[in-house]
Amino acid sequence: MEERFTAALHNAARCWRQALDRHLKSLGVGQAGWMAIAMIAKAGQPQSQTELAHMLGVEDPTMMSMIDRLVKAGFVTRQPSATDRRVKLAVLTADGLALYRKVKAEADAFRIEFLAEVDKEKLRSATEMLEALNAAVEARL
Repeated sequence: MEERFTAALHNAARCWRQALDRHLKSLGVGQAGWMAIAMIAKAGQPQSQTELAHMLGVEDPTMMSMIDRLVKAGFVTRQPSATDRRVKLAVLTADGLALYRKVKAEADAFRIEFLAEVDKEKLRSATEMLEALNAAVEARL
């Protein structure tokens, strides 16, 4: 049963991201880009490349390439850290913040439409179970 759960969890997350990515394609940024922009925006403060890589579950070199593309597109700037001159912090530009707001609005509408037919009690139970699972995994890291 646990193996079936793991496969279902992985496939559901992958399918969700792919469906949302197709829905957001018109905004001109791919899944990795909008996920990075969303993480920066949700953090509420500038994030280092390493912090973003950890949040997104990718390696530092992958995150550096993503930040390079976002900088080139004008969505992110790099600022030096006040506490460590080796560290550069990713900060959303005005265009990046505007894109985040569009992505969030589109993603919220997609989620509401997609989950409209799901039983609310089952959704609540599944959400609580996934939050508990996330907490358990994070506690072991």
